[in-house]
Amino acid sequence: MPADARARTPWLLMYHSVAEDAEDPYRITVSPARLERQLRWLRDRGLRGVAVGQLLRARAARRCGGLVGLTFDDGYADFLTAALPLLRRYECTATAFVLPGRLGGDNAWDELGPRKPLLDADGIRAVAAAGMEVGSHGLVHTDLTTADDATLERETADSRSLLTELTGTPPAGFCYPYGTLDSRTVAAVRAAGYTYACAIDPGPLTGMHALPRAHIDARDTSVRLYLKKVLHPLRRAPLPAETVSADGGRG
Repeated sequence: MPADARARTPWLLMYHSVAEDAEDPYRITVSPARLERQLRWLRDRGLRGVAVGQLLRARAARRCGGLVGLTFDDGYADFLTAALPLLRRYECTATAFVLPGRLGGDNAWDELGPRKPLLDADGIRAVAAAGMEVGSHGLVHTDLTTADDATLERETADSRSLLTELTGTPPAGFCYPYGTLDSRTVAAVRAAGYTYACAIDPGPLTGMHALPRAHIDARDTSVRLYLKKVLHPLRRAPLPAETVSADGGRG
């Protein structure tokens, strides 16, 4: 793999809920039928969706051709019932970023609703047992850029400890709630022991602990997916040189 290809930011897709919702003010819901069409679109073009950790390991080994990162934020219970069967059908894996401080709760942070149930402890363990990657989305979905130091540590380090207890495996990945981040939050995530972290459009903070992603929703037809794929390397900053060593791993 050429050095410029290793520096290129991997293509990561950001999903949330998979359900039949007529009401979706935040555009976080994709129907099962739409998700299936999107997974089929990837397959028909020689692409395969995988968990972010899997993609990054393949990238370090220079074997990431045709791989696309799939992420599902917030830890909705419908990941198990609606997304997982489709991921298995298309031989994909994914990263589910969950909230160990809201086990079995709902998305109370979305003021306009609709209310959606979140995975409980058994659900998170079932996700891990199904071969999916479990990552942290913090404890309770807090904007970390406005959090004090104690809250920031709880949301990053304590959420990692809780997920380690739940699944038996320390999570490698973190996802910034709301996609908001700054140099302080990035440093806290790194200090908590995460290998990588996902954002949305981190701009100059782009790196292994601030990976950009493309938001996917019910409007994303084949044409829109194609455009997002083509525009990705043009709109996203490459990974900084220090994150790409001569052997394709982290420097």
